Amino acid sequence: MKYSVLFTVITALLFLVTTEAKTQKVKVNVKEKVVEETDNRANRKTDEVIDAGFDKIEEGIGNIFKKKEKKTGDDASGQDTDREESGETGTVSGKNRTDEKGSNQSQLTLKWNKYDFVPGEKIIFEDNQGGEENGEFPSRWDIAGGGSVENASFGDQNVIWFKEAESCIIPFFKEPSKDNLPDLFTVEFDCWFEPEEYCQYYVDFWDHKNQSESTIDIDPLIINANHAGINDVGEGFYPGYEEKGEITSGYWRHMAISFNTRALKVYLDDARVVNIPNLGVNPEGLTICCDPMNTVGTQGINRFIKNIRIAEGAVKLYDKLMQDGKIVTSGIRFDVNKATIKPESMGIINAIYDLLKDHPEINLSVEGHTDS
Repeated sequence: MKYSVLFTVITALLFLVTTEAKTQKVKVNVKEKVVEETDNRANRKTDEVIDAGFDKIEEGIGNIFKKKEKKTGDDASGQDTDREESGETGTVSGKNRTDEKGSNQSQLTLKWNKYDFVPGEKIIFEDNQGGEENGEFPSRWDIAGGGSVENASFGDQNVIWFKEAESCIIPFFKEPSKDNLPDLFTVEFDCWFEPEEYCQYYVDFWDHKNQSESTIDIDPLIINANHAGINDVGEGFYPGYEEKGEITSGYWRHMAISFNTRALKVYLDDARVVNIPNLGVNPEGLTICCDPMNTVGTQGINRFIKNIRIAEGAVKLYDKLMQDGKIVTSGIRFDVNKATIKPESMGIINAIYDLLKDHPEINLSVEGHTDS
């Protein structure tokens, strides 16, 4: 009924405007005027929606800095969701723990308020699996040393699926044999862990296919659900992991690496678990592998990674602000089509918070946009 009335009103307006135009003998392009007014009204409605979205974002950011009681250990709560299996189409099975850390702002504050990882700003390589076809090899990667790797859908998420033990992939660079990692760089990705299986991922700081191991005489970084480290160099455990009890469903960990000239730091979710002041080698490339367990690829026992990002490290925020007059960051990230801040964004948010606390004379205005 509402649309019928609206159509009648518009028709009447067109008739009146046309009649008035004829009476005054003034040429009026009625069609263009109606289109223009329609666009204006649509823009006003869009602005109202955007304003409402920013109100929610501001409310969420405000909640981030409220002081909360610190919790330890991993949040093992969540809802299990059965996944379907179809290897031909790249759809795989398993139990998925609902990751509430990204959607619950109070948990974000509790667990991530000491997070100090700040991602690099100049992106060297990035793959969020967008536009990939299930069952095909990931188009932004190359394979090293055999194995089997495919794009897949896991629940509602696009993932890279390691289907065989010791499968390794390397990011595709235009000149893969050269040193593709700067003196300051960061690496991030999400990795999946099963409750029934001792899952591992390996990160080597050289390209297994195009570079020589002799220049990088160091063992790979080994990543477990609650532990990360390099043999005989440095390692650490996720705090409170002994107290978290039995985990009955699989879950994601956000893994982050920060390298600064010679120092290496490794983070699992909100905790820094490795801090090596002198790695002793110069990383030149990157290879990511899954463990050699013979259960890799077995139905319901999966090895997945997603949201891989390699970036060149940035200068300190204060120096950047003094030099450029602004701070530009891509480190504040949101859930897809939502105003919910991802918890790994807390690194840069905490850094900006510390900057404003140390320099109260600074006033900043916030501008931003998302990709969707």
